[in-house]
Amino acid sequence: MGLLRLLFWIALIAAAFWLWRRFKQASLARQSAAKPSLEPTPMVRCAHCAVHLPRQQALQLDDKWYCSQAHLEQGPTRNAR
Repeated sequence: MGLLRLLFWIALIAAAFWLWRRFKQASLARQSAAKPSLEPTPMVRCAHCAVHLPRQQALQLDDKWYCSQAHLEQGPTRNAR
């Protein structure tokens, strides 16, 4: 009877330890997913209207960036450089 009681306590402690580690890893994953990126988003300026926007949303033609397809088709303006 003493051996069964010992095995029961060992199994119970092992299960508690396993659950604790699993919940701790899940909470760490939630915290890392919730953290905003510390890297700044590269911004570019539209060659037509001079509006700044994130580079991943901009359209590029040669070395110029545009905020929309319509501005890309119209091309750069003088005051936007």
